[in-house]
Amino acid sequence: MKLTELLRQPTLSLSFEVFPPKTETSFETVRTAVEEIARLHPAFMSVTYGAGGGTSRYTLELAQEIRARNHVPTLAHLTCVSSTRETVREKIAALREAGIYNVMALRGDIPEELADADRSGWDYRHAVDLVAELKAADPDFCIGGACYPEIHPESPNQQEDIRRLKEKVEAGCEFLTTQMFFDNNLLYNFLYKIREAGVTVPVIPGVMPITNANQVARAVRLSGSFMPQRFKSLVDRFGSDPAAMKQAGIAYATDQIIDLYANGITNVHVYSMNKPDVAAKIQANLSDILGK
Repeated sequence: MKLTELLRQPTLSLSFEVFPPKTETSFETVRTAVEEIARLHPAFMSVTYGAGGGTSRYTLELAQEIRARNHVPTLAHLTCVSSTRETVREKIAALREAGIYNVMALRGDIPEELADADRSGWDYRHAVDLVAELKAADPDFCIGGACYPEIHPESPNQQEDIRRLKEKVEAGCEFLTTQMFFDNNLLYNFLYKIREAGVTVPVIPGVMPITNANQVARAVRLSGSFMPQRFKSLVDRFGSDPAAMKQAGIAYATDQIIDLYANGITNVHVYSMNKPDVAAKIQANLSDILGK
């Protein structure tokens, strides 16, 4: 099923993200976690792509297994940063051969060793280049892209960020998934601005449950996310108690999702970080809302 078909349905849905193993020896551990999440019957599952493509072969393998063994619609991530055109085309051919047509097209994080490199000669400098490549390779690809309610860290301002986002949609991006955020009002404001700019494709809010205090600094570093005082108070009060922090983080994420549903959002994506228990508890908290 193309994800755009799912996103057009009026029923509320919840999806989960998983990431592939970094090494072959940890594949079985990841597979077990992925299968437990798949047994929750989410609307779909997305499989991330390692930094610099380091775990790319596992991305495709996991995506195939989720679709074939667990019968859950799958979204495979694909990045292009610092990759050659030949390499990306090989990855696209592999996706087609595997029958994976829902693809999240991302530039990807620039490897630390290339942070100061001259990018002018790179085959792919932005995600829009990958979107165009996918669309040219096969119009049947259902292409997703990332968006940033609080502005992309490298954008000079939000107006420029939205202009770039519109270019990505015009190149063939059919839906968007947001970076994590912890204040729903930031999302609502962002949605208003992009609709005013003519970006009308479906937008799936991405919610990350923060289940331990150490995740907070990492979330801020990676995404620049604004932390509301309400969330800071939660971390201050429960951060030193792992069990309490986990419960509070799940409750906070659940509350975010309920508010999103109450305000007309029908699809929410959870960055579940290969944690079946977290995914299960969030879904259980929403069981009557979701009808599960």
